Amino acid sequence: MKKKILVVEDEKIIAYDIKYCLEKSGYIVPAIAAYGQQAIEKAEEFRPDLVLMDVMLKGNMNGIEAAEEIVSQFNIPVIYLTAYSDESTLKKAKTTQPFGYILKPFEAVQLITTIEIALNKYQQEEVMREALEKEKEMREMKSKFISMVSHEVSNPLSTILMSTELLAHYSQRLNEAKKTEYINHIQNAVKHMNELMSDVMVLGKVEVGQVSFAPMPLDIENFCQDLIAEIQLSASDQHKIIFTMQGGCTNREDASLVQSSQLLATKTQLPCLDEKLLRQILTNLLLNAIKYSPQGGIVRLEVFCLQEEAIFRIQDEGIGIPESDQENLFNSFHRGSNVGKLPGHGLGLSIVKQYIELHGGQITFASEVGVGTTFIVNLPFSKK
Repeated sequence: MKKKILVVEDEKIIAYDIKYCLEKSGYIVPAIAAYGQQAIEKAEEFRPDLVLMDVMLKGNMNGIEAAEEIVSQFNIPVIYLTAYSDESTLKKAKTTQPFGYILKPFEAVQLITTIEIALNKYQQEEVMREALEKEKEMREMKSKFISMVSHEVSNPLSTILMSTELLAHYSQRLNEAKKTEYINHIQNAVKHMNELMSDVMVLGKVEVGQVSFAPMPLDIENFCQDLIAEIQLSASDQHKIIFTMQGGCTNREDASLVQSSQLLATKTQLPCLDEKLLRQILTNLLLNAIKYSPQGGIVRLEVFCLQEEAIFRIQDEGIGIPESDQENLFNSFHRGSNVGKLPGHGLGLSIVKQYIELHGGQITFASEVGVGTTFIVNLPFSKK
């Protein structure tokens, strides 16, 4: 791809000589500017890969001042054109961290060589800057992750410690009901930590690309019916899961004539999805629908089969998601501000989103506090 170079030179003859030289060497010159403010405007309009900037320009703004604005606003590398090599001018120019200087008069070879070196240097610096930024983000994410996990683990550990101390020191004074209560506290805390560690391990595997995506032919209707039967067993009598399906979720090839027997044969093929990942996606969303509908109600799972994808819609009549929480809903450890004492650690939806992305799909939602939430999952059928 040809590089764009903005020429800023108030001497027209010199400016057009530079333009001719650059275009002859395979560059694009989108504009020529003669004034500092004009150079800034052209830089914003064309976003060139490099600016050739004359140090001395007509008007209220010189080349150094214009370059300073261009670098700070658009991060575009600058090479100075100057007939002045005095120490004072060079000292001012250095503050803008230019990628080179070209003294007038100059040869075409010198111009092109300086530009090539500057572009290569800028590209290397960009790669290094991106790598450092990514490393910084990873360090911050790791620190935040460790802090959140520590916080999530500390509460159940405190519960376990307190309950075991009470059982150890006051066992003889406690009746059977109290003992059972403390034992239940311990079991629930261990269960919470076990679920947390399991989700953390899954999330870690997803982050480093260790979760395999293995799509296989799947009968979606039977799969959903079996899954709902399992989940309904663990749900309370107040919750009812209703499943509906539109479309057969099969890929049918055109009927073809078999010449040897002159019989009409129709081939039906099930769509390919990763059953294991789909189970995790739907289980998490359905269990959330039940959990965040503490007063009970109907949970609906609707499946719509199109030619190239399946659409899953999970709808509940629960507490809903406050608007202030919706932007961060899929972030790790984020929980709604209205969940109260409902159990959870805020990793499930993060995992769901990444499993959906492994399918090449997407997830959207709509929610209203006190009315309920609807999640829509689009999963394209794999070609494998």
